[in-house]
Amino acid sequence: MDGELATNTDSKVRWSLVVPLKPLVLAKSRLAKAADDILRPHLALAFAQDTVAAALACEAVRDVAVVTDDPAATAELAALGARIVPDSPAAGLNAALAHGADAVRALRPAAAVAALNADLPALRPAELERVLARASVFPRAFLTDVAGIGTTLLSAAPGVELRPAFGGRSRRRHSASGAAEILLDDVDSVRQDVDTGDDLAAALALGVGPRTAERWAAGAHALDGRAGG
Repeated sequence: MDGELATNTDSKVRWSLVVPLKPLVLAKSRLAKAADDILRPHLALAFAQDTVAAALACEAVRDVAVVTDDPAATAELAALGARIVPDSPAAGLNAALAHGADAVRALRPAAAVAALNADLPALRPAELERVLARASVFPRAFLTDVAGIGTTLLSAAPGVELRPAFGGRSRRRHSASGAAEILLDDVDSVRQDVDTGDDLAAALALGVGPRTAERWAAGAHALDGRAGG
């Protein structure tokens, strides 16, 4: 069963991360109360930039593949060092993740692969490293979001299919699929995804990366200016 210990329990495994990103104009609609239509795409890109930069700075991460068709995101995330995988299935989040994992393993069949949300702007490399070290103990494992409902990371050891089931109550689905839940304290930055204004406030309190901080400050100032005008 997937929840059993893996044969290879080497915590020094280096992972290939797959990060999905929808077209920026469609991203983060639930942030409508905190950010307008102009700011939201910029925030979505900033979230992804800070997520990818932190992931690439993690010693347990070998590389990051971003699955996206957005041209602005493609340019900015490739500049950070991510590999861009076109979302050729164009069939939603889980199809994109499975496609990204397949693309990684087409180059390196023995890769350890983990899906990671693109909206973790407070991500800390050291906390991600702890999560991935724990994930290496299992064939498949997942980390739930701070709400305890969704999932922010799903891992698959070499030779194991990722089988992503993100969206909504994905914690329940990933657990039912046999993936082991990663139970660790003090990894809030890997759990704090951003869908709502409250989520954004929580991420800001943790301390977001430089691109999100800059974009939020500039966007908030612009919003104030438009409201005052």
